Amino acid sequence: MNESIKVLIVDDSVVVRKVFSEQLSKAEGIEVIGTAPDPYVARDKIVKLRPDVITLDIEMPRMDGLTFLKRLMRYYPLPVIIVSSLTQKGSKMAMDALSHGALEVIGKPTSSYSVAEMTDQLAEKIRAAAKARIKRYTPESELKKTPAYGGSLAVTTNKILAFGASTGGTEALKQVLMQMPPNAPGIVVVQHMPAKFTASFAERLGELCKIEVKEARDGDKVINGLALIAPGNYHMLLRRSGAQYYVRVKSGPMVHHQRPSVDVLFKSVAQYAGANAVGVIMTGMGADGAQGLLEMKNAGGGTIAQDEKSCVVFGMPKEAIKIGAADKVAPLEKIPELALQLVQ
Repeated sequence: MNESIKVLIVDDSVVVRKVFSEQLSKAEGIEVIGTAPDPYVARDKIVKLRPDVITLDIEMPRMDGLTFLKRLMRYYPLPVIIVSSLTQKGSKMAMDALSHGALEVIGKPTSSYSVAEMTDQLAEKIRAAAKARIKRYTPESELKKTPAYGGSLAVTTNKILAFGASTGGTEALKQVLMQMPPNAPGIVVVQHMPAKFTASFAERLGELCKIEVKEARDGDKVINGLALIAPGNYHMLLRRSGAQYYVRVKSGPMVHHQRPSVDVLFKSVAQYAGANAVGVIMTGMGADGAQGLLEMKNAGGGTIAQDEKSCVVFGMPKEAIKIGAADKVAPLEKIPELALQLVQ
């Protein structure tokens, strides 16, 4: 019998600590071994209890979650899931946390977002985090940038690059999209992330990349030099009208417990772009995107899976490789160049 995943909950709210403890204790394979009202108490409990995963509130008194996270990832790296308020400030801080080593972000429950649904998702993220490869963070690592792709890019009208990622995907996608040249083919992206946070994610990428990056809206055209990020809690599908691609953004049932779903995007890309597309499945837990990538391959598109060594969690790419959906398996640093070569 497998050992339970030991979780420490760090949050200044008594109510949140109580609710999370009660709800997560009901989840299979998860044991809440303690709670902490602030990072100072958390530090002592980490040393004493040795949790497998930490949930961390981002806005706390005495020391904010981001400052604590930076110290933790430098001296005692652990899988960390950020629990943040659904505010503009909260989502921006959450993006900072992801760039400093946090694995996932989840929004605190609101009146329209049930506690039960939220804790179900949190339990899934905890299971993924427990399997993740955690690297020690150093401030200098921010300065190491992969050189941008230097190859020449032919005219790529009516070409599509489709990316899907989950746990560890925010940093992986950042590395890939930062290497895309200004005239890169139209890009569509599903990153498993809650509503409200995808806008901050797209904004952050837009500041770093040579291409334009934005959160997709229903009807947005897919054009060269633009990456569209599926908004949290909505599926994104590719469509075509004449020679022009555009996206539909809509609700609908969750697929693989996800909305947006990589499978939903990839299957629509297979249907409407066929051989004019390249699909890339990246780090993440579960099987979302594997079947869709296979449909892209069967429709004549190029397909790439991120390799095990460079994945934070080798789940989604592993499932795609297992069913023969990936033409190429490549380390993260090789994906931009390979994707651009295949799309030509």
